[in-house]
Amino acid sequence: MQGYQLTFFTQQNRTHKRQFLSNWLIEEAHKLGIGGATLIAATEGFGRDRKLHAARFFELADQPIEITMALSEAESKRLFQRLHDEKINMFYIKIPIEFGMTDDLPGDQE
Repeated sequence: MQGYQLTFFTQQNRTHKRQFLSNWLIEEAHKLGIGGATLIAATEGFGRDRKLHAARFFELADQPIEITMALSEAESKRLFQRLHDEKINMFYIKIPIEFGMTDDLPGDQE
C-alpha cells in the first residue's frame, strides 16, 4: 500500500483538553481508524526555538516525545483535518512510503 509515514514531535508536558497531547493524538488516530501509532519517549532534543528539552532524573515533564504512524493518503487528510479543527499546532515530518504486512507478500521474493 502507498501512503505516508507521519512523525509528530512534542514534549511530555504538553496538553490538549486536560490530557497529554501525545496520548490525545494516539487516541484520535485510533478513533479515525488508523492502523497503528507508536509513541517514543526520547532522552533529549531541541526544537525550532533552540531550547533544549530533556528527560531529567527527577523531572520528565520536558521529555521529548515522538508519535509515528503509517497511513494512507485519505487517513492522513482526516488526521490533519482533525488537528486543524482542534487548532493544534505541532511540528511533523511526512514522508511518502510503501507499507504493508509481510504475510501479504507473494511467496518467493527472489
